[in-house]
Amino acid sequence: MPTICAIHDRSPAAIEEETNMAVKILEIHHTGVRVDTGAEKLDATMGFYKDVLGLGHDTGRPTIPGIPGAWINVGEVGQIHLIGGDLPSPFAQVPGRDPTAPHVALAVENIVETKAELDLLGASYWSLKGATGPDAEQLFLNDPCGNMVELH
Repeated sequence: MPTICAIHDRSPAAIEEETNMAVKILEIHHTGVRVDTGAEKLDATMGFYKDVLGLGHDTGRPTIPGIPGAWINVGEVGQIHLIGGDLPSPFAQVPGRDPTAPHVALAVENIVETKAELDLLGASYWSLKGATGPDAEQLFLNDPCGNMVELH
């Protein structure tokens, strides 16, 4: 049976207070979705987003060894990241810590400050460095329902 997250009614003032003590999110950056293994499935999926939904392909995606995929532009800043390859991926740290699993990614103001704030809040997270560039660091955590969230 699926787990349903509890919805809590909070006043706007309580929400405002909570956001003053939280990580500084700039925007939604991308949603990572899995693509079946195989180049033909990736090509077909890219074609769907281009031909059916009219979205453009971002050719700036770096080559990530063992992780085939594509970045699809949505509007001015959002993207859908198509993520292929076998599971667990070469970047999986332990079971449940695989950055290629479906997730939502949020851009943060400052990754160092974000880590400090997560530590202060006692939030459980894990880090991946260098996957998309030599200076890149991504933080991953799960919401109470188990959905993975990436911060970078």
